[in-house]
Amino acid sequence: MKLSTRMVVVLTSIGLLSGSFLATVGHLTKERIALNKQREIEEAIIQVVPGTVSSQRLYEERDLSVYGGKNEEGNLVGFAIHASGIGFQDKITLMLGTNTSLERTNRLAILDQKETPGLGAKITDRDSFLKYWENRDCSGTISLRKPAVSAAEKLLPSEINTITGATISSEAVLSIVNSSLEQVREIIKEGKLSSEAQDVN
Repeated sequence: MKLSTRMVVVLTSIGLLSGSFLATVGHLTKERIALNKQREIEEAIIQVVPGTVSSQRLYEERDLSVYGGKNEEGNLVGFAIHASGIGFQDKITLMLGTNTSLERTNRLAILDQKETPGLGAKITDRDSFLKYWENRDCSGTISLRKPAVSAAEKLLPSEINTITGATISSEAVLSIVNSSLEQVREIIKEGKLSSEAQDVN
């Protein structure tokens, strides 16, 4: 057998073995990744909808899911909106908690982001950004306060404080939230929330 033929055979064999190994690893870890993601969602729902002991997925489409948080008596205490959109660097995924009338926010959690460390990545920091999302009026469009103020008391009821030096990331989160709230209102109006909701936890 010629040297060139042997090289082709060896390289082909290595390629097939490597591909098979990667496929096997991917198959074995797929379920674990899915479980970890589900656990992250469950924890985020409890975080953004206070009083939640169980939750159900009420609606799902690309980049938007709506969950209902229920208390010990099984009563709906709020919605958790799982949404994604484009940030400054890459996709941002968040979970927003609201009351049952979609008129007031509870809390916001950032689940995934790749914004600039030390600047845009502050969207995950409570003191820099997340605390300003608590108990905000979301019955209309939420707006961004620029320049930033020193205390939440200085914001209007429907205003969110911007992150100094990271306006684009702040605006990206705001855009995802306003867009998802508008979508959820339309979904409710059209009666598209599932009557056969799936339990999350």
